[in-house]
Amino acid sequence: MRSSYLEWDDAVTLFERRGLPVGTYENLYEEQYILVPGPASVTGELPLDEHGRTPWQEGTPDMATGYVVDGDLTVDGNIVNVDDGAAALIVLGDLRAKNIFLEGDTKLIVLGHVTAEAFVGDMTGKLVMIHGDLRTAVTIFWNEFCPDLIAGTLHGRTLAPAYLDLSTAPIGGLADPAPDAPLGDLLVSELLITGTPGPDDLPEIGIRGSALRERLLAGLPLTSAGILM
Repeated sequence: MRSSYLEWDDAVTLFERRGLPVGTYENLYEEQYILVPGPASVTGELPLDEHGRTPWQEGTPDMATGYVVDGDLTVDGNIVNVDDGAAALIVLGDLRAKNIFLEGDTKLIVLGHVTAEAFVGDMTGKLVMIHGDLRTAVTIFWNEFCPDLIAGTLHGRTLAPAYLDLSTAPIGGLADPAPDAPLGDLLVSELLITGTPGPDDLPEIGIRGSALRERLLAGLPLTSAGILM
């Protein structure tokens, strides 16, 4: 897959040409990035903290501060970020992935819509700005995670601790298409707490935390039926 290095001044020129607001890209590090022409597709997992496992390491062997996809990006596996210091992902179009799992020092900026079966945010040191909708079957916010911006609507079931008041979060709107559906109809049974919660579980939202993380990193299904990709 074609890729090339992109200096910060050239990145700013591209951002302005595509209509990415200054208030969004001014939060990024003013360093070198990797430019990926869009539309782009990735087969399998896209690990933001392992450049050597991305399809862009051949054309750009040295890791940069982040990836700038000039157009849509489709990943048929999961997008994952576990470690601090991972590459930023800036998508100047729509982003589609099987699941999205963000820990560590994540930076995710999307100019369009984001579509995934599950979106899981579990960390505090992050920059996550989505200028369209976030469309999922289930979205999980934990460990003080809250996106910096969802300009459109957050679609699907959203699980978050009580201290996070989504009505005051920077989210354009909330829409659960099946608000009365039990969680077991949305997630695989392996993720649900059925007995005494373990030390890594998330009892407030009824989720087995260790199982969630293990299945995400192993590429195993999270949702019962998923959504159209």
